[in-house]
Amino acid sequence: MRVVLDTNILISACWKAGGLEDQVLSLGLAGHFTIVVSPTLWAEYLDVLARPKFLKVKPRIDAMLARFQALRVEPAVKLDLATDPDDNCVLECALAAGAAYIVTGNLKHYPLDWQVARIVNARHFLEDNHYSILVASAVP
Repeated sequence: MRVVLDTNILISACWKAGGLEDQVLSLGLAGHFTIVVSPTLWAEYLDVLARPKFLKVKPRIDAMLARFQALRVEPAVKLDLATDPDDNCVLECALAAGAAYIVTGNLKHYPLDWQVARIVNARHFLEDNHYSILVASAVP
């Protein structure tokens, strides 16, 4: 199953070890599903994660990026559907990959009726896929 993770999922995963977003990321990094990125989304990850306001969690960010593996796709279509224009690259990546899910902490930025992939938060993703709540984080 292919899944696109919004940048805010990575931030939350690094900010709160063992939280729902960290559990989703840990499952992806462990190969339970395939994380998918496009060049634009990868660039956004790197740009946002390098911001000074995240210096406190830089060791976790560095550890996560060192382990990060994803299927890379090249979107052929430009979209203008998200209320936050920066989130269109997430939709474009999901479309190009044939992703089953987009996992985000900002559901309000995405179209409610998009038929390409289910757009859910971390809790719903874990519940939809019958993943047990993990006890510990796989990312140091």
